[in-house]
Amino acid sequence: MFDSPLSASAYEILGVAPDSDDDTLRRAYRLRLRQAHPDTGGDASVFIQVQRAWEFVGTVEARASYDRGHGFAESSGWGAWDPPSRTGTRVRGQVFGTPGGAIRAQYVEFVREWAGTEIADPFDPALVRTVPRELRRMLAVALAQEATAHAVSELGMGFTAWHDVQAGTDLGDTLDHVVLSPTGLYGLLSEDFGDVVGFRKGEIVGPAIGPSAPVTGLLSRMRTVGKAAGVRFNGAVIVLPDDDVAQPVTTLGSIRGVPTIVVRRSVVGSALRTGVPGARVIGGNELFDVRTRLQSTVRLA
Repeated sequence: MFDSPLSASAYEILGVAPDSDDDTLRRAYRLRLRQAHPDTGGDASVFIQVQRAWEFVGTVEARASYDRGHGFAESSGWGAWDPPSRTGTRVRGQVFGTPGGAIRAQYVEFVREWAGTEIADPFDPALVRTVPRELRRMLAVALAQEATAHAVSELGMGFTAWHDVQAGTDLGDTLDHVVLSPTGLYGLLSEDFGDVVGFRKGEIVGPAIGPSAPVTGLLSRMRTVGKAAGVRFNGAVIVLPDDDVAQPVTTLGSIRGVPTIVVRRSVVGSALRTGVPGARVIGGNELFDVRTRLQSTVRLA
């Protein structure tokens, strides 16, 4: 919340202009709090958003800090991908590819086309707020993929990950993450729709999603990658921002024969360690064979 390129600003949540005086801001906060309170028929998720917005702009000091960062704190962290550090004595798993690399490059290209001039910093929050939503969504998706990659990199020895895997002939036909673990082989989709989502008949639904079918698309790309490598995926994992799903883990069941779950971004690591419910555990020689097949066939975008 408030840390995504798709997030509404604290002022938008409170329903006031960014240059409103302190009294107007305070009155708006109290009004929105009453309107959103669950005890009076309001929406609990909106009630939490209103409280969080007030934390950012409710005091002179907090508001000044917020405004300096153009509504996303003083450092957005949206710049170039920063690979996890390899320092320390802990043995990490193998990682291949650049998460979100292709879509981030597209974002930069399209922003420059939209601006009609060279842009010094395409990731400056002040600029990002002004670009069309479809471009902000591109950056949000790239950031989502990078966040998942960071979490996977912390899983340690026994885990192998391929990021931004080609899953078709077109440039956009990519599987966000392929993770081979002691509990199985998983295909992962990292998304940020910029709004709370729901679930119906094994699919993710919501106003921000429209007619697209994220789960169906993920399973299709997994099937393409699996067929090329001669391997079978044991489960599918969709990773969403924490504030956009009600539960840490939502089990969608077996979709097209593949056990599928939706997880909050903060728990993707523990979900992969535990394994997807209903997934067949692989190990020993089979694990080695799957890794060899993938390593020889995976094409990175």
